[in-house]
Amino acid sequence: MDLIRKTLFESDSLQIGLFAARPSSDACGDVERQYSHVVVLPVAGVFARHDAPGHRVIGTSSYAVLVAADTPYRVSFPGAIGDRAITLRFNDAAALDRLAGRGHAHGLLPPGAMMLRNLLWTRLARAEADAFEAEALGLDLLDMSLGAMPAGHAPGRRAAHERHMRTVALVEEAVAMAPADDWTIARLAKIANLSSFHLCHVFRRTAGTSIYDYVVRERLAHALDVVLDGGDDLTAIALDAGFSSHSHFTARFRRFFGCTPTALRRAATAAHVAQLRKIVTASRRRLA
Repeated sequence: MDLIRKTLFESDSLQIGLFAARPSSDACGDVERQYSHVVVLPVAGVFARHDAPGHRVIGTSSYAVLVAADTPYRVSFPGAIGDRAITLRFNDAAALDRLAGRGHAHGLLPPGAMMLRNLLWTRLARAEADAFEAEALGLDLLDMSLGAMPAGHAPGRRAAHERHMRTVALVEEAVAMAPADDWTIARLAKIANLSSFHLCHVFRRTAGTSIYDYVVRERLAHALDVVLDGGDDLTAIALDAGFSSHSHFTARFRRFFGCTPTALRRAATAAHVAQLRKIVTASRRRLA
């Protein structure tokens, strides 16, 4: 397996890193431990974090995944398609306090956090972000990521929730490996081994969104990475991501992120920290 781990920014309170993996198989790797808490934010691809036999968390571009300090885990890459992610390693006391009462090690990111993640990635990769910008945006992103992780469930409901989590993980893994596929509820229900109605009920209750909205979110997350890369024509990006047309893609993108793909592409090359925060704040306000 080819692995890249690189520090993009570091201060007393936060380290922003790059993680990229090109696996040769989907087998689990060796047991690992982190010396501090790390939030992993996939930009592209998919990974699975295995905490115990039969228990795993799927990391896709829709999620923030927490890797707790001094906790053993293993990682696999479903479908061997690999993964590319920003990592936020932190020891700030206020950030650690936010973990108190969090019962889950992952959470569905709001649109503003997804956009901020990719903007930060792009500006760091291009060496366009100064130290103040990197730290300010990185800490904003950490705050939004930790806030997306819900509180724990009562002991009596924990077993049922764990079963539902395993079901949802099967669907999320399948969609993440091929978000542009022509998905149907029946096909996803077969993967989950549930009826169509039961799957839709379990997915919405567990993931906090409908299956349809989740598939659209994954397509937009895939497209977001390519939009900010700046190379491809937007029509080609739309069709590759699974949208029927440029106009359909642009309408969905604007509704979800609060701006058009063209506007975001311009902002990524010209914006400073105040402007980037304004874009993200506008997205959050729209969806409140």
